[in-house]
Amino acid sequence: MSNPTSPVVTPTAYLTLHYRLASMDGGDIVSTFNEKPATLQLGTGQLAPFLEECLMGLPEGAHQTFELQPEQGFGPRNPDLVQRVSRSALGDNSTDDDEYTIGDLVEFSAPSGDRFTGVVRAFDATSVLFDFNHPLAGQSLKFEVKIIGIL
Repeated sequence: MSNPTSPVVTPTAYLTLHYRLASMDGGDIVSTFNEKPATLQLGTGQLAPFLEECLMGLPEGAHQTFELQPEQGFGPRNPDLVQRVSRSALGDNSTDDDEYTIGDLVEFSAPSGDRFTGVVRAFDATSVLFDFNHPLAGQSLKFEVKIIGIL
């Protein structure tokens, strides 16, 4: 179907495309199909590496949907990343006050200067239970892409 001389996606390609990341039940996580297409440079961190991998070798004009297992996406959930943090440690490491609600995203500073985020799962008077897994860890995903142009 595609013209053998049409360009294909390479690891450093500059692309114009529509893309959609969705849960297996079809709920959109992110989609450009009802907006302006995205223009991005591969290999620069604008798309997750596992999404870039799906695009490799696709010709201009391709419209495909990929089903990704958790291992191909954001990885399996890691129970070691669900941790209790004392409220005193929170005061030293978070930018939020002590009022937490289940589902809140809280950003922390590591001693290395890195920033990371945890989701509040439970709390009591002395500690808060955080889940530091990526919110999409453990989920199978659909990745739909339509390559509009390759430069």
